[in-house]
Amino acid sequence: MQFDWRALFGPALTAATALTALAAERLLFVVPNAAPIFVCTVALAGSLSGLRSSLASAALAVVSCALILSFRGAHPGDSSAHSLGHFFGYSTADLTRISILAIAVICTAVLTGLLRKRLVDTLAWERRHHVTAERLSAALDQVDIAIVLLDCDTRAEFINRAFRDYFALSDEKADSKPPFIALMYHGRDTGAYEMPEEELSAFIAERTEKMRTGDSAPININLRDGQVLRFSCTALPDGGRMLSYTPVTELVRRTDDPACADYYRSMRKNGLRNPAGHLRAAE
Repeated sequence: MQFDWRALFGPALTAATALTALAAERLLFVVPNAAPIFVCTVALAGSLSGLRSSLASAALAVVSCALILSFRGAHPGDSSAHSLGHFFGYSTADLTRISILAIAVICTAVLTGLLRKRLVDTLAWERRHHVTAERLSAALDQVDIAIVLLDCDTRAEFINRAFRDYFALSDEKADSKPPFIALMYHGRDTGAYEMPEEELSAFIAERTEKMRTGDSAPININLRDGQVLRFSCTALPDGGRMLSYTPVTELVRRTDDPACADYYRSMRKNGLRNPAGHLRAAE
Protein backbone atom coordinates (compact mmCIF):
# COMPACT_ATOMS: atom_id res chain seq x y z
CA MET A 1 0.00 0.00 0.00
CA GLN A 2 1.50 3.31 -1.10
CA PHE A 3 1.89 5.97 1.55
CA ASP A 4 0.12 9.21 0.60
CA TRP A 5 1.96 11.95 2.45
CA ARG A 6 -0.18 14.66 0.88
CA ALA A 7 -3.33 13.37 2.56
CA LEU A 8 -1.66 13.45 6.00
CA PHE A 9 0.41 16.60 5.66
CA GLY A 10 -2.46 19.07 6.14
CA PRO A 11 -4.00 17.44 9.24
CA ALA A 12 -0.54 16.83 10.72
CA LEU A 13 0.42 20.47 10.20
CA THR A 14 -2.87 21.61 11.77
CA ALA A 15 -2.28 19.35 14.77
CA ALA A 16 1.28 20.60 15.13
CA THR A 17 0.05 24.20 15.00
CA ALA A 18 -2.55 23.45 17.67
CA LEU A 19 -0.04 21.76 19.98
CA THR A 20 2.36 24.67 19.57
CA ALA A 21 -0.41 27.16 20.38
CA LEU A 22 -1.51 25.14 23.42
CA ALA A 23 2.03 24.92 24.73
CA ALA A 24 2.53 28.64 24.22
CA GLU A 25 -0.76 29.31 25.97
CA ARG A 26 0.45 27.52 29.08
CA LEU A 27 3.92 29.07 29.06
CA LEU A 28 3.25 32.61 27.88
CA PHE A 29 0.80 35.25 28.93
CA VAL A 30 0.14 36.78 25.49
CA VAL A 31 -0.31 34.50 22.47
CA PRO A 32 -1.32 35.77 18.99
CA ASN A 33 -4.57 34.50 17.52
CA ALA A 34 -3.88 31.19 15.71
CA ALA A 35 -7.04 31.32 13.57
CA PRO A 36 -5.32 32.74 10.44
CA ILE A 37 -2.71 29.98 10.65
CA PHE A 38 -5.47 27.35 10.86
CA VAL A 39 -7.15 28.77 7.76
CA CYS A 40 -3.83 28.60 5.90
CA THR A 41 -3.20 25.00 6.94
CA VAL A 42 -6.71 24.01 5.80
CA ALA A 43 -6.14 25.70 2.43
CA LEU A 44 -2.79 23.93 2.07
CA ALA A 45 -4.38 20.57 2.89
CA GLY A 46 -7.07 21.11 0.26
CA SER A 47 -4.59 22.12 -2.41
CA LEU A 48 -2.34 19.15 -1.71
CA SER A 49 -4.82 16.31 -1.29
CA GLY A 50 -8.37 17.46 -1.85
CA LEU A 51 -11.63 17.75 0.04
CA ARG A 52 -11.21 14.95 2.59
CA SER A 53 -7.87 16.16 3.85
CA SER A 54 -9.05 19.77 4.03
CA LEU A 55 -12.22 18.83 5.95
CA ALA A 56 -10.17 16.77 8.41
CA SER A 57 -7.85 19.74 8.90
CA ALA A 58 -10.87 22.02 9.36
CA ALA A 59 -12.28 19.77 12.09
CA LEU A 60 -8.92 19.69 13.87
CA ALA A 61 -8.69 23.48 13.61
CA VAL A 62 -12.11 24.03 15.23
CA VAL A 63 -11.39 21.55 18.04
CA SER A 64 -7.96 23.07 18.60
CA CYS A 65 -9.40 26.58 18.77
CA ALA A 66 -11.95 25.41 21.33
CA LEU A 67 -9.21 23.84 23.46
CA ILE A 68 -7.03 26.94 23.27
CA LEU A 69 -9.88 29.19 24.38
CA SER A 70 -10.80 26.84 27.21
CA PHE A 71 -7.24 26.84 28.52
CA ARG A 72 -7.14 30.60 28.14
CA GLY A 73 -10.17 30.82 30.45
CA ALA A 74 -8.54 28.65 33.11
CA HIS A 75 -6.21 30.57 35.44
CA PRO A 76 -3.29 28.98 37.25
CA GLY A 77 -3.83 28.99 41.01
CA ASP A 78 -7.61 28.80 40.67
CA SER A 79 -8.75 25.62 42.45
CA SER A 80 -11.64 25.24 40.03
CA ALA A 81 -9.54 25.94 36.97
CA HIS A 82 -9.62 22.40 35.71
CA SER A 83 -13.16 21.49 36.65
CA LEU A 84 -15.36 20.33 33.78
CA GLY A 85 -17.75 23.22 34.27
CA HIS A 86 -15.03 25.81 33.92
CA PHE A 87 -13.24 23.88 31.15
CA PHE A 88 -16.28 24.03 28.92
CA GLY A 89 -17.55 27.37 30.15
CA TYR A 90 -17.09 29.62 27.09
CA SER A 91 -18.05 33.23 27.02
CA THR A 92 -20.11 34.75 24.23
CA ALA A 93 -16.94 36.19 22.68
CA ASP A 94 -15.32 32.73 22.72
CA LEU A 95 -18.31 31.11 21.04
CA THR A 96 -18.31 33.85 18.43
CA ARG A 97 -14.63 33.25 17.69
CA ILE A 98 -15.18 29.49 17.38
CA SER A 99 -18.18 29.99 15.09
CA ILE A 100 -16.34 32.41 12.83
CA LEU A 101 -13.35 30.09 12.62
CA ALA A 102 -15.61 27.11 11.85
CA ILE A 103 -17.29 28.98 9.00
CA ALA A 104 -13.96 30.20 7.64
CA VAL A 105 -12.18 26.83 7.67
CA ILE A 106 -15.17 24.89 6.31
CA CYS A 107 -15.60 27.33 3.43
CA THR A 108 -11.86 27.24 2.78
CA ALA A 109 -11.85 23.43 2.86
CA VAL A 110 -14.74 23.13 0.43
CA LEU A 111 -13.42 25.75 -1.99
CA THR A 112 -9.85 24.47 -2.13
CA GLY A 113 -10.99 20.85 -2.27
CA LEU A 114 -13.36 21.46 -5.17
CA LEU A 115 -10.86 23.64 -7.00
CA ARG A 116 -8.23 20.94 -6.72
CA LYS A 117 -10.67 18.30 -7.99
CA ARG A 118 -11.56 20.48 -10.96
CA LEU A 119 -7.88 21.07 -11.69
CA VAL A 120 -7.07 17.36 -11.48
CA ASP A 121 -10.02 16.47 -13.74
CA THR A 122 -8.97 19.13 -16.25
CA LEU A 123 -5.39 17.88 -16.32
CA ALA A 124 -6.58 14.30 -16.80
CA TRP A 125 -8.86 15.36 -19.66
CA GLU A 126 -6.06 17.33 -21.32
CA ARG A 127 -3.73 14.33 -20.97
CA ARG A 128 -6.25 12.04 -22.66
CA HIS A 129 -6.94 14.67 -25.31
CA HIS A 130 -3.22 15.07 -25.96
CA VAL A 131 -2.73 11.32 -26.37
CA THR A 132 -5.71 11.13 -28.76
CA ALA A 133 -4.39 14.10 -30.76
CA GLU A 134 -0.97 12.46 -31.06
CA ARG A 135 -2.50 9.20 -32.28
CA LEU A 136 -4.67 11.06 -34.79
CA SER A 137 -1.69 13.08 -36.00
CA ALA A 138 0.37 9.90 -36.45
CA ALA A 139 -2.50 8.25 -38.34
CA LEU A 140 -2.97 11.23 -40.69
CA ASP A 141 0.73 11.15 -41.49
CA GLN A 142 0.29 7.65 -42.95
CA VAL A 143 -2.33 8.50 -45.58
CA ASP A 144 -1.74 9.77 -49.12
CA ILE A 145 -4.38 12.50 -48.77
CA ALA A 146 -2.73 15.81 -47.93
CA ILE A 147 -4.52 17.49 -45.02
CA VAL A 148 -4.11 20.99 -43.59
CA LEU A 149 -6.04 22.34 -40.60
CA LEU A 150 -6.37 26.12 -40.41
CA ASP A 151 -7.48 28.14 -37.40
CA CYS A 152 -9.91 31.05 -37.58
CA ASP A 153 -7.03 33.33 -38.64
CA THR A 154 -6.19 30.95 -41.54
CA ARG A 155 -2.91 29.88 -39.93
CA ALA A 156 -1.97 26.21 -40.31
CA GLU A 157 -2.34 24.37 -37.01
CA PHE A 158 -1.58 20.97 -38.54
CA ILE A 159 0.03 19.90 -41.82
CA ASN A 160 0.37 16.18 -42.43
CA ARG A 161 3.27 14.38 -44.08
CA ALA A 162 1.57 14.01 -47.46
CA PHE A 163 1.19 17.77 -47.94
CA ARG A 164 4.82 18.33 -46.95
CA ASP A 165 5.92 15.80 -49.55
CA TYR A 166 3.65 16.98 -52.36
CA PHE A 167 4.72 20.62 -52.01
CA ALA A 168 8.31 20.16 -50.75
CA LEU A 169 7.48 21.89 -47.49
CA SER A 170 10.19 21.57 -44.85
CA ASP A 171 9.29 20.44 -41.34
CA GLU A 172 10.64 23.67 -39.90
CA LYS A 173 8.36 25.80 -42.04
CA ALA A 174 5.36 23.51 -41.57
CA ASP A 175 5.73 23.55 -37.79
CA SER A 176 5.93 27.36 -37.73
CA LYS A 177 2.15 27.58 -38.38
CA PRO A 178 2.34 29.50 -41.66
CA PRO A 179 -0.79 31.24 -43.00
CA PHE A 180 -2.61 29.73 -45.97
CA ILE A 181 -1.41 32.43 -48.32
CA ALA A 182 2.20 31.57 -47.41
CA LEU A 183 1.55 27.92 -48.33
CA MET A 184 0.18 28.98 -51.71
CA TYR A 185 3.20 31.19 -52.40
CA HIS A 186 5.49 28.37 -51.33
CA GLY A 187 3.92 26.11 -53.96
CA ARG A 188 4.43 28.84 -56.54
CA ASP A 189 8.06 29.44 -55.55
CA THR A 190 8.93 25.72 -55.71
CA GLY A 191 7.28 25.35 -59.11
CA ALA A 192 4.81 22.80 -57.79
CA TYR A 193 1.86 23.83 -60.00
CA GLU A 194 1.46 22.78 -63.64
CA MET A 195 0.30 26.24 -64.67
CA PRO A 196 1.69 29.19 -66.65
CA GLU A 197 3.47 31.62 -64.38
CA GLU A 198 1.29 34.55 -65.44
CA GLU A 199 -1.81 32.70 -64.19
CA LEU A 200 -0.45 31.80 -60.76
CA SER A 201 -1.20 35.11 -59.07
CA ALA A 202 -4.86 35.01 -60.13
CA PHE A 203 -5.09 31.34 -59.12
CA ILE A 204 -3.68 32.05 -55.65
CA ALA A 205 -6.00 35.01 -55.11
CA GLU A 206 -9.04 32.98 -56.20
CA ARG A 207 -8.11 30.00 -53.97
CA THR A 208 -7.53 32.28 -50.98
CA GLU A 209 -10.86 34.05 -51.40
CA LYS A 210 -12.81 30.79 -51.77
CA MET A 211 -11.06 29.36 -48.74
CA ARG A 212 -12.05 32.38 -46.65
CA THR A 213 -15.68 32.10 -47.74
CA GLY A 214 -15.72 28.36 -47.04
CA ASP A 215 -16.45 27.37 -50.65
CA SER A 216 -16.55 23.56 -50.58
CA ALA A 217 -16.67 23.03 -54.35
CA PRO A 218 -13.75 20.67 -55.20
CA ILE A 219 -11.28 21.49 -57.94
CA ASN A 220 -8.43 19.57 -59.50
CA ILE A 221 -4.92 20.92 -59.09
CA ASN A 222 -2.32 19.71 -61.57
CA LEU A 223 1.21 19.45 -60.23
CA ARG A 224 4.34 19.91 -62.29
CA ASP A 225 5.42 16.31 -61.62
CA GLY A 226 2.31 14.90 -63.31
CA GLN A 227 0.19 14.23 -60.25
CA VAL A 228 -3.35 15.56 -59.88
CA LEU A 229 -4.82 16.49 -56.49
CA ARG A 230 -8.50 17.15 -55.85
CA PHE A 231 -8.65 20.12 -53.51
CA SER A 232 -11.57 20.55 -51.12
CA CYS A 233 -12.21 23.07 -48.34
CA THR A 234 -14.44 22.29 -45.34
CA ALA A 235 -15.58 25.01 -42.93
CA LEU A 236 -15.23 24.00 -39.28
CA PRO A 237 -17.55 25.03 -36.41
CA ASP A 238 -14.85 27.11 -34.71
CA GLY A 239 -14.29 29.23 -37.81
CA GLY A 240 -11.28 27.25 -39.02
CA ARG A 241 -10.89 25.30 -42.25
CA MET A 242 -9.89 21.76 -43.16
CA LEU A 243 -8.15 21.54 -46.52
CA SER A 244 -7.80 18.16 -48.20
CA TYR A 245 -5.81 17.28 -51.32
CA THR A 246 -6.87 13.84 -52.56
CA PRO A 247 -4.69 12.18 -55.22
CA VAL A 248 -6.85 11.44 -58.28
CA THR A 249 -4.06 11.10 -60.83
CA GLU A 250 -5.13 7.73 -62.21
CA LEU A 251 -8.72 8.92 -62.67
CA VAL A 252 -7.87 12.20 -64.38
CA ARG A 253 -4.94 11.12 -66.53
CA ARG A 254 -7.00 8.48 -68.35
CA THR A 255 -8.19 11.25 -70.66
CA ASP A 256 -4.69 12.53 -71.32
CA ASP A 257 -2.68 11.81 -74.43
CA PRO A 258 -1.48 8.17 -74.22
CA ALA A 259 1.87 9.27 -75.58
CA CYS A 260 2.49 11.09 -72.28
CA ALA A 261 1.75 8.07 -70.09
CA ASP A 262 5.35 6.96 -69.76
CA TYR A 263 6.41 10.49 -68.89
CA TYR A 264 3.85 10.82 -66.09
CA ARG A 265 4.68 7.38 -64.70
CA SER A 266 8.37 8.20 -64.58
CA MET A 267 7.68 11.49 -62.81
CA ARG A 268 5.42 9.78 -60.28
CA LYS A 269 7.89 6.94 -59.72
CA ASN A 270 5.29 4.23 -60.39
CA GLY A 271 2.54 6.02 -58.47
CA LEU A 272 4.43 6.61 -55.24
CA ARG A 273 4.57 9.96 -53.54
CA ASN A 274 7.53 12.00 -54.71
CA PRO A 275 10.26 13.16 -52.36
CA ALA A 276 10.84 16.87 -52.00
CA GLY A 277 13.71 16.86 -54.46
CA HIS A 278 11.51 16.15 -57.49
CA LEU A 279 9.43 19.24 -56.89
CA ARG A 280 12.50 21.39 -56.67
CA ALA A 281 13.87 19.78 -59.86
CA ALA A 282 10.68 20.68 -61.67
CA GLU A 283 11.33 24.43 -61.36
